[in-house]
Amino acid sequence: MAGPSTIGAALRYVLLVDRHGSRRVEGESLLPWLGAAGALATIGGRFSRRAAMRGAVAMAAVSATGALAARVGCIGVPRRAAGAVAFATGAAMELPALALPLGGAAAWSAAFAVRRRRLQLVAVVAWSASGGAAALLTRRVWPLAPHEAADLSTALTRVDQEPSPDGQGLCVVINDRAGPSLAGSPAEELRGVLPEAQIIVVDDATDFGTALERATVSSLALGVAGGDGSINAGAEAAAAAGKPLVVVPAGTLNHFARDLGLISVADAVTAVRHGQAVAIDIATIDGRAFLNTASFGSYVDLVDARQRLESTIGKWPAMLVALARVLRSSELVDVELDGVRRRVWMVFIGNCRYEPDGFCPSWRPRLDDGRLDIRVVDGSAPWSRVRLGLALLTGTLGRCRAYEQWSATELEVRSLQGPLRLARDGETFDGAERFRVTKCEQRLAVYVPYR
Repeated sequence: MAGPSTIGAALRYVLLVDRHGSRRVEGESLLPWLGAAGALATIGGRFSRRAAMRGAVAMAAVSATGALAARVGCIGVPRRAAGAVAFATGAAMELPALALPLGGAAAWSAAFAVRRRRLQLVAVVAWSASGGAAALLTRRVWPLAPHEAADLSTALTRVDQEPSPDGQGLCVVINDRAGPSLAGSPAEELRGVLPEAQIIVVDDATDFGTALERATVSSLALGVAGGDGSINAGAEAAAAAGKPLVVVPAGTLNHFARDLGLISVADAVTAVRHGQAVAIDIATIDGRAFLNTASFGSYVDLVDARQRLESTIGKWPAMLVALARVLRSSELVDVELDGVRRRVWMVFIGNCRYEPDGFCPSWRPRLDDGRLDIRVVDGSAPWSRVRLGLALLTGTLGRCRAYEQWSATELEVRSLQGPLRLARDGETFDGAERFRVTKCEQRLAVYVPYR
């Protein structure tokens, strides 16, 4: 559940300490590392953003410690060296390829502190070690995500389809608004490698839904190119028509495609040509399908606030502003969960079991386990926000009274304050006062290259 908003908050804090921290001298600025974090978060992919986030959080923690030490009278605290090691270690844990360049830069910062500022070697080494320790401690709050996709050979059941070397019988609907402008549309690539496939490009949300309905009638298999929201809509249409789904990752976020092991257009093409597919679970909330997650409570408020702002200031700045607003003004939701009255901040429901346990579900080892992953942030306990924050910081969320987690095949929800706003795979909608979250009986066949 962490995101670019966390990066922004950490960077702002480090910048504040960097500008106003006590006993700062020339050469101690952390601005170069702030720039590195910003570059990783802006131009990289998912793991680059995670690297920037982990490095920034670790740097913020050690910067706060260094500023406090300077205030109480510690002379010559090498904050840049400590911050550099913290950022380099945290980023390299997510992207090992960064270990050499960032490690070299961090070593230069430590050497600068000794040779140019004439600080004691022991102090520099000790503070640098504290930076590395701060980065390692972030794993208690936010575990590392594996780079590998789910092990499809054992986690999913293969359901072979008719091979289509040239794409005959396939209709692919491309949501031209789904991905970043620099990524470009996959239309021409698909036409080149699957010449017999029907390719439809749409750039309007209403037209996209209509195109999906028409495509299911005229094809043997439905393809969708876009992000998680687009793929979710395609999965719903394919399941209703009893057709297999071809997933072409082409959006800003592609969590479902990544979990399937689909990284590029070429992966989807390989599966179509060889007729390779697997069966995956679909879940529904209030009758609407979702492939990844569903939610209600504060997260829905966050998504709604972001969508109102993103056309003006961009998606990630909008997320940051929306998070600040929601944290300041979010209210408890009175509901009954399976007949038990609760006052909650947020309810998260995953389609299949997510890892790790806790507040940052990131990946799924299986996509066909038949379970719902239910996580509740409860607001009824005294000082629930404080308890939750302390539990996150200390890695003891599993023992926190403000947090509860379990798995089930179904969840009955009744709102005690009227109809609720709901979210599914990042899209929000008006739900009912009483609804179910459940697994669909039939699984969906999705084209995936066998490994």
